[in-house]
Amino acid sequence: MLAFHYDAHPLELPPGHRFPQSKYRLLREHFERHPGLLRMQPGPVATEGELALVHTPDYVDAVLMGRLSAAEQREIGFPWTPSVAERSRRSVGATIAAARAALVEGVAANMAGGTHHAYADKGSGYCVFNDVAVAARLMQAEWARRHGQLLRVLVIDLDVHQGNGTASIFRDDETVFTFSMHGQRNFPFRKEASDLDVGLPDGCGDLEYLAALDEALEEVWRRCRPGLAFYLAGADPHEADRLGRLKLSYDGLAERDGRVLDALRARRIPVALSMAGGYGHDLATTVAVQVNTLNVAAASWAVWQRMKESAA
Repeated sequence: MLAFHYDAHPLELPPGHRFPQSKYRLLREHFERHPGLLRMQPGPVATEGELALVHTPDYVDAVLMGRLSAAEQREIGFPWTPSVAERSRRSVGATIAAARAALVEGVAANMAGGTHHAYADKGSGYCVFNDVAVAARLMQAEWARRHGQLLRVLVIDLDVHQGNGTASIFRDDETVFTFSMHGQRNFPFRKEASDLDVGLPDGCGDLEYLAALDEALEEVWRRCRPGLAFYLAGADPHEADRLGRLKLSYDGLAERDGRVLDALRARRIPVALSMAGGYGHDLATTVAVQVNTLNVAAASWAVWQRMKESAA
C-alpha cells in the first residue's frame, strides 16, 4: 500500500511545546524496520493554486509569506517559521497523493495529515491548511476533467475532536458528505454542523463506541453514495490519550478501523486515510495505535488487489 510521509521537514517548535511531532518519524521508522506492507514515499508540496481551491488568497499568502498575526499564530498553536509553511504544504500534498493513489488502488494513506480544524480563512488547533478539503476539491476537479462526471466525496472523521473546519468548508455543499464522531465535551467547544455529527460522552468505551459507529455508518449509506472517501483515523480516542477523554482499547480502535474499511470496500469506495490526532502520555502508545491502523489499511488494500485480479 502506498503511504506518504513528510517528517523530514520538522516544525521548529520552542522547548516543551506539547505538539508531539516526533510520532510521525517514529511511525515511519517502525515500517522501515518491518518492510513489505507499505511502499513509503515522501509527500509532495501542494501548490498555491491547489491550496486556493479551499483557502482564501489572503490566508494562503499570510501563511507562506510569514504574515500571520500574533493572534492567528496563537489560534493555530505554532509560532510562524518557514518550516510551518513548508510542512503544512506537504501535509496537503501527501493527502492529495494518497487520494490519487486510492482512486487507482483502492486504499492509500498519508502517514500524518487530518488537519480538520483549519477553516478556509484561518487555522486552528495545530491545523494550518485543511489537507482533506483541498484534496477533495482537487480530486473532484481532476475527475470532472478526466471523466466528465461529478465525483461525490465522503469524509469519515473519527478523530476524538470534531472536524469543525471541514464542516464549515463544505457547509451546504451537496457534493461532499461530512461525518464526524467525536467527544461531545471536547475541543472545539463551539462546533460546526457536519452533515452527520455523533457526539459521545466522556468515558465512552469499545462497545458503546462501536455500536454508535455502526448506527452512524448505516445513516451515511442511506444518505450518501460517494465515489471517494477520506478517513481520519485519529488515535486520540484511545484510553491512554491525554486529550481524548474516551476509553477505547487497542483492540477497539483496530475493530473501528476494520469496520470502516470493510464497509467502504464492500461498496467499492476508494479511501485515502490520514492519521489525524494522537497525544498519548507515552508517545509509543499513540504510535502503536497508528501502526495498527496502517496494518488494517494494508490488509484492506491487499483484498482490493485480489478483487481487481479476479475481475480482470
